[in-house]
Amino acid sequence: MPRIEPTRRAVLGGVLAAPFIAGRAQAQGVTLRSADIHPDGYPTIEGVKHMGRLLQERTGGRIRIQVFHSRQLGDEKDSLEQTRFGVIDMTRVNTAPLNNLVPATLVAGLPFLFRDTAHMQAVMDGPIGEEIGAGTAAHGLVTLCYYDSGARCFYTRARPVRAPEDLKGMKVRVQQSDMWVAVMRAFGANATPLPFGEVYSAMQTGVVDGAENNVPTYFTSRHFEVAKHYAMTEHSLSPEILAMSKRSFDRLPRADQEIVRQAARESVPVMREAWVKLEGDARRQVEAGGAQVVPADKEAFAKLVQPVYDQFVRDDRLRKLVERIRAA
Repeated sequence: MPRIEPTRRAVLGGVLAAPFIAGRAQAQGVTLRSADIHPDGYPTIEGVKHMGRLLQERTGGRIRIQVFHSRQLGDEKDSLEQTRFGVIDMTRVNTAPLNNLVPATLVAGLPFLFRDTAHMQAVMDGPIGEEIGAGTAAHGLVTLCYYDSGARCFYTRARPVRAPEDLKGMKVRVQQSDMWVAVMRAFGANATPLPFGEVYSAMQTGVVDGAENNVPTYFTSRHFEVAKHYAMTEHSLSPEILAMSKRSFDRLPRADQEIVRQAARESVPVMREAWVKLEGDARRQVEAGGAQVVPADKEAFAKLVQPVYDQFVRDDRLRKLVERIRAA
């Protein structure tokens, strides 16, 4: 018999019907529910699964993780809100949906801020990352760790984006973030904020002319089927955040809280190893599927981003944060 996928309504109904129960008998344990928009097998999901295995081993099965992948609990904005209010226990989101809540998170997504992946990882795994993550506590979240999200690049339907002038007049899907709207404006494109789940059909029907994301997402979302031109602008190395509901976290005994934190940290290299492998595989797959991956004039794009910094890096704290990241 063919497998019948649960509808989002049915899955969410089951989640609401089985809330995290504080003080549940130790023998029975607790199951932490984790949400992600990506399909099963994606590196962020494999990272959380590894975390779950560590938790089971280190708590004798008292703490487990159940992963809801493929937008079963909604897009990133939906799952973020559910996590903040304790409806679900964990979520993996890009920094962009947090920008309006925690201004420091927008710094990590600023265009051309990080020199390369190693620079981003060193910054986010260290004191600066801890400082940025601490800001989520006031909004019902505990930042557990940072995952990689690769280099964001443009992919388009009609022509490749080799230089900023190629974006003129194009409608480009962006994350639902004021900063990303400003980035597109600086590059000369018309920003169209859309939930991730609507991007394929929007490009297919011409609602947007393109989008921007990393190669693995371009591949696993099948966006390469409707947008055949992928340009290596690499305009942002924005990381991902694995966050836990503060309500769920606070209900755990202190010893278990530390086990959760440590397991999350140890999931990071597993996620990153899977990411590197998928990047190579994804590029080969999209090119085999007819997509063209082309170089881009990154310096020309980088020269246009100062208005974004002027608009969003307005107070001393954020300016110093940018300076510290550049000097790291």
